[in-house]
Amino acid sequence: MQLNGGPLPLSVIGAVALEGTHVEVSPPARLRVLASRKVIEDIIARNAVVYGVNTGFGKLADVRIEPDELRELQLNLVRSHACGIGNPLSEPEVRAMMLLRANVLVLGLSGVRFEIIEMLCQMLNHRVCPVIPEKGSVGASGDLASLAHLALSMIGEGASFFQGQRVEGREALRLAGLEPVLLEAKEGLALLNGTQGMHAVGGLSILRAQRLTHVADVAGAMSLEALKGTPAAFDPRLQEARPHLGQKAAANHLLSLLQSSEIRESHRKDDPRVQDAYSLRCMPQVHGAVRGALSHCADVLLIESASATDNPLVFAETGEVISGGNFHGAPLALVLDYAAIALTDLMSISERRIDRLVNPDLNEGLPAFLARNPGKQSGFMIAHVAAVSLLNEAKVLAHPASIDNVPTSGGKEDHVSLGMTSALKLRTIVDLAENHATLERARHSHGNMILLSTRGWNVVDTGRMSEHFRLI
Repeated sequence: MQLNGGPLPLSVIGAVALEGTHVEVSPPARLRVLASRKVIEDIIARNAVVYGVNTGFGKLADVRIEPDELRELQLNLVRSHACGIGNPLSEPEVRAMMLLRANVLVLGLSGVRFEIIEMLCQMLNHRVCPVIPEKGSVGASGDLASLAHLALSMIGEGASFFQGQRVEGREALRLAGLEPVLLEAKEGLALLNGTQGMHAVGGLSILRAQRLTHVADVAGAMSLEALKGTPAAFDPRLQEARPHLGQKAAANHLLSLLQSSEIRESHRKDDPRVQDAYSLRCMPQVHGAVRGALSHCADVLLIESASATDNPLVFAETGEVISGGNFHGAPLALVLDYAAIALTDLMSISERRIDRLVNPDLNEGLPAFLARNPGKQSGFMIAHVAAVSLLNEAKVLAHPASIDNVPTSGGKEDHVSLGMTSALKLRTIVDLAENHATLERARHSHGNMILLSTRGWNVVDTGRMSEHFRLI
């Protein structure tokens, strides 16, 4: 694919991050980058004072840096900010981060040389993956610590994975046939200021979550069948009376899954029940609302993928360099917290269906806990307990990170987004939700129904049960 600074849908980000799609910069984008860089070089030539070019950073912005110290300034910035903590981000997450950073740099608003962007593309294409600890970002001025580790690998320091093996940064570049870059004025700052850390982690989580909504429909439809419920509540006329797009999509999917159901025909007559419980009847409304929340998140991420998020920005048309706050992660932090809340609610309605399936007081005559020999066997009793445990953890994690704030940088950066925390929490909730959906679907194994999952072939053990689940 060619990068031109345009919006990158999550499916495209996933293709590069997960499948290794080749990346290069489009020729028109190169011209924009060169024009932007010329503005920075002109500033240096006339010895003008501009933040980020020849000053200190943050609270130290009033400190003037001499021309012969500009390279050292950028190097010191990268080294000092590479202080991430914890386990490394996954390779797909780092690849997504590199792709997103390259794409916003080709907008030609950052003042970097073309070589910087080319290096990011070459590292992607040769599978050089910087080791980036997952913790340490407060989401303003962007994901500083995360992106500093990325920049550290570009200059041949730190550590990287090369074709799956962890080696020192310089060695990874050597194995890939690449030379470390030497950072010039503003380039370290341009690499560090940005929201691409939270975007990468959160975006790939949203991509997984969108798949999960379809799986939730499958699990819900199977539960409806097992409990001999009615699909009447999924009638298109009801959805048109409240035409949320997500609700309509969920109802249509549920109806397609239940089309020509022999189980439905078996209890159409002489059924004393008037309507089903909410966890069955309201699937279009709840599953649909989750779809809507995730769609909104994807829209915000799409805009962010083509947004210049460093500071200051360089406008080649006028030769101006303007300081602002596009690095602030609030737009992403808020929607990633929204997604976490939505997925937790998806788990919540699923847990209610699980209880209805195994609870002998609610399961419409099915064996207690779906055991073949209740009493002698416990069936899926503890599987429901496990589902409750997963839901409880998700509820705790669904508390928004974006409502918190602790000033940093000596009070200069006095409002931060904490968006990376939002992204990491969301990733964990997606993990929990995938396993939770597996627990609901697993209850239908007695009927030899097809069991589906979002993560390729997996083996899930619940007691003595072992089933294979396939990607949809």
